[in-house]
Amino acid sequence: MIAIVVSRADSASAHIGERLLEVGDWEAREDGSLPDAEGGGTYYRTEGFELREFDDLHIRLSDPAAAFDRDPEFLAFVSRHSGETGELLTAHVTGNFGGAEYGGEPESLARAAPGAEKRVVEALAERAPEGYGVGIECTHHGPTDVSVPSLFVELGSDEPQWEDPEAARAVARAVLDLRGTGADLVDAETGTADGDAAARPRHVVGFGGGHYAPRFTRIVRETEWAVGHVGADWALGDLGAPEANRDVIDAAFARSRADRAVIDGDRPDLAAVVEDLGHRVVSETWVREVGDAPLPLVERLEEAVGTVDDGLRLGAVEPADPTGFSVRDLPADLLARAQGLDADAAREAVESVAVAFDTEQGGTRAAGQVAFASAPDAPGYADLVAALAGVLERGYDAVEVLSERSAVVARETAFDPGLAAERGVPEGPAFGRLADGEAVEVDGETIEPGDVSRTRSDRFPIDAAALD
Repeated sequence: MIAIVVSRADSASAHIGERLLEVGDWEAREDGSLPDAEGGGTYYRTEGFELREFDDLHIRLSDPAAAFDRDPEFLAFVSRHSGETGELLTAHVTGNFGGAEYGGEPESLARAAPGAEKRVVEALAERAPEGYGVGIECTHHGPTDVSVPSLFVELGSDEPQWEDPEAARAVARAVLDLRGTGADLVDAETGTADGDAAARPRHVVGFGGGHYAPRFTRIVRETEWAVGHVGADWALGDLGAPEANRDVIDAAFARSRADRAVIDGDRPDLAAVVEDLGHRVVSETWVREVGDAPLPLVERLEEAVGTVDDGLRLGAVEPADPTGFSVRDLPADLLARAQGLDADAAREAVESVAVAFDTEQGGTRAAGQVAFASAPDAPGYADLVAALAGVLERGYDAVEVLSERSAVVARETAFDPGLAAERGVPEGPAFGRLADGEAVEVDGETIEPGDVSRTRSDRFPIDAAALD
């Protein structure tokens, strides 16, 4: 069950609450065990949700989860967003990296709901009225003592928006789109078992950047990963030196159920503390390239070939077991020639048969090593050679693998200006016609294209043993 918290002290929250009751199929119930101001009295139930109203502002509430009938999966606080940002719908998790000016305890972070945040941002983007932006905010206010994961879903940024029925309805519908969503972003096929590497949530912690977290909004909206706590530049300044605040930094990972961080900006002292605490700093590129690939497989590939941030890229083949691959050197000369003829086709040839491969030039060109799946029926080195040879056929007349399989040989027959000159062919149009495959006549003699052509062979070594 997902708990929805409405604050009567927040006009936008009350407005969103009205729209929730309007667009949902709710049953009104009574709870005499709690004061009306604390979530008791009339409350509402519908499939997957319970909605309760409180008199205090959300940021001043102390664990409203206790007011709900059953332990909620997570809490969704519907709220206003205040600022000079115009028409904006946002979501964020709560806590304080430093002081507690806006509720909660100082240097305390609530349990985040990164998976729910990702889903509600997607829903907000689908439902936002024209002109409204959608994104996430950094971690910046209370409550911090909520006993279950939570997030805020907000309508901003001033009175005209708080009173906008279309926008309030969009937020309400986006919250109801959370039906069936858990707090975490986990792979459906692996479940949520704690300690199971294959089941770890796809969450990162964010450090750095502005309050509205453009880098982390991109990760939420454009990748298969979710973001937990985000310590913006100003919050990290409030926190102080990373080495002196290791417990807060570590809590950001624990309360986000994450073991990786993306740092926006150059913060070597923070990165050192993160790594020393046993977590890992990765880039936005790492998050994008890994996508939804099995994390145990990615970890083993990075150990065997190289890290994603150093150029490892994943191919189209996924082995059944994270260790079910072998590593070979790419056929360097053959690959380089294929990339010279058609870089996109050569890249596709490698991706189509590989589990992963190394790259250079900012990840644009395959180079170095390649990992193939170990299964007997999986594509391997021979398939890669054949695919690259197919690319060569676009620039050569004939391409073949030598019988001893030591090399690929590509042959091209082309017009030779030197031979043409020896036959007395004048430079100019006649050269062009011969190069285009047409015969010409010189002093009564017919010169055929083949008479002034040479065959050129290029040899590209391959690993014969790897073909077996």
